[in-house]
Amino acid sequence: MTLFAKKPLVVALGGLIAITAFSGCVQIELNPTPIVENSSSIQIAKIGTYVTGLYDASAAEIVTFDKTTQQAFVVNAQSGKIDILDASNPSAPSKRGEITLANDISGAVGAANSVDFHDGLLAVAVENTTKTDNGWVAFYKVAEDSIRFIEAVSVGALPDMLTFTPNGKQLVVALEGEPNNDYSVDPLGQVAIIDITWDGTSLLSNTTELDFSDFNEGAARNGELPKALMVLDGLNATVAQSFEPEYVTVKADSSEAYVALQENNAIAVIDLQSKRIERIIGLGFKDHSLAGKGLDASQKDGVNIQTWPVKGIYMPDTITNYSVAGTTYLLTANEGDDRQDWLENVTDQATCEASGYFFDAKDNCVDAFSAKDYYANDNVTLSSGIADNGGFGGDNQLLRLKFSYHTTVAKNGGTAFNELYAYGGRSFSIYNAETGEQVFDSGDDFEQMTAEIFGADFNNDNAENSGDDRSDNKGPEPEALAIGQVGTQTYAFVGLERMGGIMVYNITDPANSTFVQYFNDRDTSEDVQASIEAGNAVDYGPEGIEFVAAQDSPNGKPMLIVANEISGTTSFFAINEIFDAK
Repeated sequence: MTLFAKKPLVVALGGLIAITAFSGCVQIELNPTPIVENSSSIQIAKIGTYVTGLYDASAAEIVTFDKTTQQAFVVNAQSGKIDILDASNPSAPSKRGEITLANDISGAVGAANSVDFHDGLLAVAVENTTKTDNGWVAFYKVAEDSIRFIEAVSVGALPDMLTFTPNGKQLVVALEGEPNNDYSVDPLGQVAIIDITWDGTSLLSNTTELDFSDFNEGAARNGELPKALMVLDGLNATVAQSFEPEYVTVKADSSEAYVALQENNAIAVIDLQSKRIERIIGLGFKDHSLAGKGLDASQKDGVNIQTWPVKGIYMPDTITNYSVAGTTYLLTANEGDDRQDWLENVTDQATCEASGYFFDAKDNCVDAFSAKDYYANDNVTLSSGIADNGGFGGDNQLLRLKFSYHTTVAKNGGTAFNELYAYGGRSFSIYNAETGEQVFDSGDDFEQMTAEIFGADFNNDNAENSGDDRSDNKGPEPEALAIGQVGTQTYAFVGLERMGGIMVYNITDPANSTFVQYFNDRDTSEDVQASIEAGNAVDYGPEGIEFVAAQDSPNGKPMLIVANEISGTTSFFAINEIFDAK
């Protein structure tokens, strides 16, 4: 069963697989022998791609779909536009038009960051050109042959993601509130709840903005923070400034929103009726010293996945949720993130060090710390918990791994480092939304699988082919995430931002989730930029995934739509059921 002639595809089911190598790639094919009576699974297969030909320009980031008009709306971020794609034939998607946000919004319109659709109404998150100033949510009426601007609602700084509640009565917006490039301005992170009355023609809206000031040091709710399980940092920052909402998912009954606080390794739970922050869930830390949870810590040693005295700070980007037997579960794509971009221009040593960061000999304020740069510094004591008898070792040990200096110091109680706290989990996880208990983590699956297929070309970057390049820095970086039900089974689709491709897991039983398939059509021998600019329909850097149920799909089959940031491609995948019955 040949699925693609020249592209790598991975399918695994019940442990029965056949492997064929060709043209420098590896294809793993499903063994057709029945495995379990009356069991079923799926395969995803790419059937069509819309190509912008724009390299590394954020030309395809987030995507949403309108089942009525069979159109996909794709964030063309840096252009400040939304591309409108005709998806009526997903094997040959085409561009129907675009929305130029600056034509409709009065103000200093910056990048578009997110888009969502519900019942004829399109919502777009738009930042200000000065990202620390207030941004907007722009609303549009979508019809078969037209798009009509309705209004732009002012919201707080850096609206980064938005989503309609399932009942369509509210829109929830993550206002990230990132600092400017020298940390001289640091807005509050907020969540906007926009109440909506929409009759298909006219819109009435009312906005409530929540911040986290009640959790500041000395404030009424500070004691509720699960501080041992999360990260509190930021340059001279309050808790409310430190919190930077990244992503939102809403419970199926529209009663609660779950908001990823990525840099803080936490999730906020919000009651949407009372418009109150109910609680903060700390996600804890991944123990990379345990079997099955290792990592490759260096970009100079090829494939070297093993256990280390390292804790992973999950720091999810995309999150989503689903319900099983009345219990809500949260899924997290454990990308990891740091504040280094905003610290680089901080030149005051006292302020830097007072906030728990490292001030180096080049007058740089540092959190993304690697021992290769600071090995000889007297401020760091290399403890016996670290490899190589009290040192970081060489290129094939922990010398090059980037970790959070602030968190490592805080969790070790000083600069005698027994354990390092590294960015990201290199995995996806499932949590009980009520208790905060982690019931599943994919461990080191992503690195192990990509290493088996690509060899030393695993942990590649998304914008160039340089094997092993990201091993010292968050590895494959799972970022995009979607859930879909196919038949009686529920699946998670996880996009790996750096290595590329989509991992598929059966999550019907959350605690016993199983790997199903990995699809990746990148060619590690090609020049990435040249290939993209030549218009090749190969995907690099999946940023957003939309699941389309069979009853809503143009071809009557469940479908994935994947927006890819680096390649500027929007790809359509058929989801095919495979039945293994006697």
